[in-house]
Amino acid sequence: MRVNKRSLYVSCICAGVLVVAVSWTAVYLMSNSPPGASGSMQDQTLDYLLQKGAIQERDAAHVDWYHAANSQNKISEALQGPAQMIEADVLLRGRDPEEPIMAHPPNTDSDITLKDWLKAVVTSDKGIKLDFKSLVAVAPSMALLDEARDQLKGPVWINADILPGPGGQATPLDAQAFLQAVALRAEGDVLSLGWTTGWSPDTENPGYSWEMVQQMEGVCRPLKQPVTFPVRAALLPQSFPQLQWLLQQSDRYTLTVWTGQSDVLNVEDLLPYRQNFSKSRIYYDLLESQIAKFKTLPGYT
Repeated sequence: MRVNKRSLYVSCICAGVLVVAVSWTAVYLMSNSPPGASGSMQDQTLDYLLQKGAIQERDAAHVDWYHAANSQNKISEALQGPAQMIEADVLLRGRDPEEPIMAHPPNTDSDITLKDWLKAVVTSDKGIKLDFKSLVAVAPSMALLDEARDQLKGPVWINADILPGPGGQATPLDAQAFLQAVALRAEGDVLSLGWTTGWSPDTENPGYSWEMVQQMEGVCRPLKQPVTFPVRAALLPQSFPQLQWLLQQSDRYTLTVWTGQSDVLNVEDLLPYRQNFSKSRIYYDLLESQIAKFKTLPGYT
């Protein structure tokens, strides 16, 4: 068979160009992939609860929460109750021995330490959410959590307010210091990263601004963990485009809607979020009466 050298030469050149083109295309796609797409993890909380039969569909509104399990009696009640997720607050004891305890400011002491609290939790298959109120408590708490990880069965959420938000008066934890303390030791955990907020009756309460959500996204973009953003329910009506944009930046992101005890909340205001976002991406950490009313509204399903 006679080979045309010119045709062979042209074919080789074309093949080389194709390889280079494919290589550059791959580089381009990798460099332009969605934030957090490479090597990142999505929230596995719903999958875990589905697998154990605690919920029947991937709808985060079906997840029930127990709040402020900050005493021996409270954690015992939470473990025996129906809630799938148990939330508690962590501080460093205000006297010797200085160690992580379960307490919410202004309290500085408790009848249960984090170490004993974790010993109680590992006897169950419930998930936990540790809410840090001080930076000095984070490192020793993460060390205790590491010791218990092999025995913990449920999801672990790590929460802190790391940026100033609408109406917030409290000082947030330093974002960089907090993430340095938890990121490498919480590779499979959900990071619950929020803003300090405030709400006042009879005044116009601002929502989450573009600057706030863009700043938060900049902090979270390099992370590999799934991130949920705790957002105050009373501020959601004036924050829809900002929070919609935030969720669009990564499939690692979810919202956790919460409410203050004294907040005035019209649950109808939550319907746009229910109707326009995936049901797997918005948790509702509301009062029992509020979530019950919300679920009866036309347009909820």
